[in-house]
Amino acid sequence: MNFAFYESQFGLIKIGYENGEICSIKTAEIIDCENEPSVLTEEAFKQLEEFFKKERKTFDLPLKIKGTPFQEKVWRALMEIPYGEMRTYGEIAEKIGCPKGARAVGSANHNNPLWIVVPCHRVVGKDGKLTGYAGGTEMKKTLLRLEQE
Repeated sequence: MNFAFYESQFGLIKIGYENGEICSIKTAEIIDCENEPSVLTEEAFKQLEEFFKKERKTFDLPLKIKGTPFQEKVWRALMEIPYGEMRTYGEIAEKIGCPKGARAVGSANHNNPLWIVVPCHRVVGKDGKLTGYAGGTEMKKTLLRLEQE
């Protein structure tokens, strides 16, 4: 896998890609490997920037979603949550046919490799609380607020 790094309002973003598909998008503390930007990563970053500026609500990128079958099912369900809306972990578990799997959905969210594009920030606890987010609770608040404005 190759990686490209971009500076954003949320800090450094690391985009992983292979064979013409985006495999991961995460924040990073440092550039920890060779920086290999491509036309694909430039487009991915452009779309992220448009999202941050509220000029884009959905992404149009070739994605390689890699995880366990359960994780992939969860991540595909997350991609169906409309911009500006939220779902609970329990609602996602119900949607994928695993009604008692709210914790497992939370675990899949935690392991989501495609930050923002697979919108795990739109999933909250059943009481509406902003539970864990890989990018931190403050980032989750910011992303949800961005989508609500």
